[in-house]
Amino acid sequence: MAKMEVKTSLLDNMIGVGDMVLLEPLNEETFINNLKKRFDHNEIYTYIGSVVISVNPYRSLPIYSPEKVEDYRNRNFYELSPHIFALSDEAYRSLRDQDKDQCILITGESGAGKTEASKLVMSYVAAVCGKGAEVNQVKEQLLQSNPVLEAFGNAKTVRNDNSSRFGKYMDIEFDFKGDPLGGVISNYLLEKSRVVKQPRGERNFHVFYQLLSGASEELLHKLKLERDFSRYNYLSLDSAKVNGVDDAANFRTVRNAMQIVGFMDHEAESVLGVVAAVLKLGNIEFKPESRVNGLDESKIKDKNELKEICELTGIDQSVLERAFSFRTVEAKQEKVSTTLNVAQAYYARDALAKNLYSRLFSWLVNRINESIKAQTKVRKKVMGVLDIYGFEIFENADNSFEQFIINYCNEKLQQIFIELTLKEEQEEYIREDIEWTHIDYFNNAIICDLIENNTNGILAMLDEECLRPGTVTDETFLEKLNQVCATHQHFESRMSKCSRFLNDTSLPHSCFRIQHYAGKVLYQVEGFVDKNNDLLYRDLSQAMWKAGHALIKSLFPEGNPAKINLKRPPTAGSQFKASVATLMKNLQTKNPNYIRCIKPNDKKAAHIFNENLVCHQIRYLGLLENVRVRRAGYAFRQAYEPCLERYKMLCKQTWPHWKGPARSGVEVLFNELEIPVEEYSFGRSKIFIRNPRTLFKLEDLRKQRLEDLATLIQKIYRGWKCRTHFLLMKKSQIVIAAWYRRYAQQKRYQQIKSSALVIQSYIRGWKARKILRELKHQKRCKEAATTIAAYWHGTQVRREYRKFFRANAGKKIYEFTLQRIVQKYFLEMKTKMPSLSPIDKNWPSRPYLFLDSTHKELKRIFHLWRCKKYRDQFTDQQKLIYEEKLEASELFKDKKALYPSSVGQPFQGAYLEINKNPKYKKLKDSIEEKIIIAEVVNKINRANGKSTSRIFLLTNNNLLLADQKSGQIKSEVPLVDVTKVSMSSQNDGFFAVHLKEGSEAASKGDFLFSSDHLIEMATKLYRTTLSQTKQKLNIEISDEFLVQFRQDKVCVKFIQGSQKNGSVPTCKRKNNRLLEVAVP
Repeated sequence: MAKMEVKTSLLDNMIGVGDMVLLEPLNEETFINNLKKRFDHNEIYTYIGSVVISVNPYRSLPIYSPEKVEDYRNRNFYELSPHIFALSDEAYRSLRDQDKDQCILITGESGAGKTEASKLVMSYVAAVCGKGAEVNQVKEQLLQSNPVLEAFGNAKTVRNDNSSRFGKYMDIEFDFKGDPLGGVISNYLLEKSRVVKQPRGERNFHVFYQLLSGASEELLHKLKLERDFSRYNYLSLDSAKVNGVDDAANFRTVRNAMQIVGFMDHEAESVLGVVAAVLKLGNIEFKPESRVNGLDESKIKDKNELKEICELTGIDQSVLERAFSFRTVEAKQEKVSTTLNVAQAYYARDALAKNLYSRLFSWLVNRINESIKAQTKVRKKVMGVLDIYGFEIFENADNSFEQFIINYCNEKLQQIFIELTLKEEQEEYIREDIEWTHIDYFNNAIICDLIENNTNGILAMLDEECLRPGTVTDETFLEKLNQVCATHQHFESRMSKCSRFLNDTSLPHSCFRIQHYAGKVLYQVEGFVDKNNDLLYRDLSQAMWKAGHALIKSLFPEGNPAKINLKRPPTAGSQFKASVATLMKNLQTKNPNYIRCIKPNDKKAAHIFNENLVCHQIRYLGLLENVRVRRAGYAFRQAYEPCLERYKMLCKQTWPHWKGPARSGVEVLFNELEIPVEEYSFGRSKIFIRNPRTLFKLEDLRKQRLEDLATLIQKIYRGWKCRTHFLLMKKSQIVIAAWYRRYAQQKRYQQIKSSALVIQSYIRGWKARKILRELKHQKRCKEAATTIAAYWHGTQVRREYRKFFRANAGKKIYEFTLQRIVQKYFLEMKTKMPSLSPIDKNWPSRPYLFLDSTHKELKRIFHLWRCKKYRDQFTDQQKLIYEEKLEASELFKDKKALYPSSVGQPFQGAYLEINKNPKYKKLKDSIEEKIIIAEVVNKINRANGKSTSRIFLLTNNNLLLADQKSGQIKSEVPLVDVTKVSMSSQNDGFFAVHLKEGSEAASKGDFLFSSDHLIEMATKLYRTTLSQTKQKLNIEISDEFLVQFRQDKVCVKFIQGSQKNGSVPTCKRKNNRLLEVAVP
């Protein structure tokens, strides 16, 4: 049986109010108090209808586990407590099942948790969609694009350690099954001014610090960088290290993510090379220098930094140096070159750094898009995730062009939010056949028109001011605003012609104020013109295009001299306006889902809820306006089935089961409870409740009824429990009584049985003993009769045969006894035989002295037999080896001290491997016979006793000596001319080969050699000579023997002594007749 699914509701165990639409009374104070109450109980998510409010907890909470993902999977939006997973699931199921493109809009100020919220949405979608190798690869690439973009687009600010300094919109594309196919990322307004300057307490983009902290020494050397942050002017030092952030580990994560997304190794290195070039640009400094014509120009102080930048980028040093010192202006066919002073040179340097980094970031986004885009051309479903900066209001009039652009984007988002929310409400009313009533709300279209109007909007006037000839400053721009926008109700300025602001001292002269939907924002006009122009001198663009670095060259296509465009590039404001228009058009084609992120405090600390800060965010996010729009008609709506299931216990007709349609049951229920008709309406599939008080009344009635039902259940349960206990006790008593009676009868039976057994045993014992006595008597009588009969028959037989055995009885008895003893001896020997190992010396002891000779002969025969059995196992080659070893034993055992050390060494013969060594190919070719020995020996010089290395070769018929280096044969002696071999009895390798007198080989006399394999060489020489001449070679072992050297006979004498060479014997000629060998 399947496990029953337990259904809950948003209203169960609710802390505060889970849906702000149900908040009563609704005002700013109760709104904030409800958020605070839920925040204090770790409930960071709250609904406004289908909108999710997320309060950043600044700590990890156990609410994102795989189990939580499964809890919210395929569940109704209001079925469980508020969670970002509920919105993600609703959006994904709508896309998959209803074929509706979705978008999730995540807004909030820096530090409110927008980036984390977008990651949670993507991780949830990745967890619930399909599986498979290709699908998993796509999901992994989509998820791994985040670390790359965060490294290059995020930075540490005073409000957030990982603040997104760009807007990101990702379209995730799915197939008809709901499996991801790929994605497309769009980026908006990277804060590139951060590259060259950061506010106090903030950092530059993460990638700079990650590169310097995590790169290997080899990579840093290649990029011409040092690990010390203080070496670079573009990096702020007061907050270079962030607590809890490991830049080195993050660098490894980014490199790994780039690899997963699809970056090639050379692409990643090129990107890091551009980052290094931006860092080193900040170290270029300028000094003033006066020219002859009185004009000031700038020169680079230290050209070493410029040289390293040029080496990194592949730009000619003189080209880049000129681009920093001169500016060329082209008009039609004329070119005018002007020098740059120090301030202009620094401006050019910073403009280049900002443009280089900004274009690199755009290239990264495009490169990621190439990797993660859908590979198939089938029809796709799209889910967009927008993670964009929230409304920004800085104090002390620090709001500049960036804040103006960001707030303009938020105005557009608020406009589409209100329009889509109203549209959604109206569509639901029409779908449910509920009468639609007009809802009054603040329409911020007038503010959007103030900013984006093509004729007299602020952005249009800013572009007009930037493009007009003459002197253009921020003040002239403000004057233009004062002329055109002075009468606009949402524009304020101290210099306006409208006299109402002339006495407003809170409004500085160089500022203007706009009444946004979220409140008034004071903008500092300084920098508006420059930031909107976003100029990069053409000389620098052309210098970058000439770079040998392929990536840098591709980032500056306008630097190509063949494609010079004198048309002024579009301004930053117009580009952003076009991007926002495209984004709004994209969002309007999708079903919207909203996540509003709120930052509880400025300290980035857990458990702190700053009500003033939260109130400020609630205002500029327009959350109260959102609630009012949502509950302008009906505050609460619910499908009939869950409504009846939740409240059916309040009516006797619907409790416990209603058998009709769910709508009829709800009608009966509400009529029974006498709820005023004006408080609710019946739709096609939902019940609509106008006032939250009605819903809370239903909840109070349900709570009271549940208590009554709980009491009833307790009463019935207790009665059932008592009855069950009584019946169990009664049944137990019967069982215990039955078991006791059984036990008592068994015990009595065992006693009777044991008594009967005792009596039986005594009677059987008595009977057995009686029978035993009778049997013993019968046996003794039978044995006595048998003994008497035996003696009688023996007497008769002896009397009959005594005449035959008297003469030779003793001899036959002796022979018989001896035969039996020998037979017994051989049978015992059969079981006591030793093992078949020839070296096993065990033999059974003889049992009788007269068998001594027989015992020894048997031992000898058995040993010979097992030796034969052992020999039969040998191959022919092994037999030959053992024959040689045996021959050596007969020749040298107990005669030559060197013999024992040779026993364990196998006789190899061909030590030089002449057949394999190309060095001796000529020597091998000159010998046609089989080589038995090929060894290097030391030939003793006849004149002085010194040794010379020679190759000793023994064949079937000859003994040859060859030169070791050249392989040339020096001497060849037939074996028939060898008469004797002499050697000492000591532990040395000297031996003499005596030749037949008068032979051709003996013309120079006998040979005296020294070898490490004396025993083997003498044995093989002996065996070969015997085989060829059929005569045994004389082996003389003596410590003195004569050697024929030419016409003289020389005595070779072996003596004991210590040598300078350690354990090596030495030979020395003492006189004409004596050659002395000292053996250690």
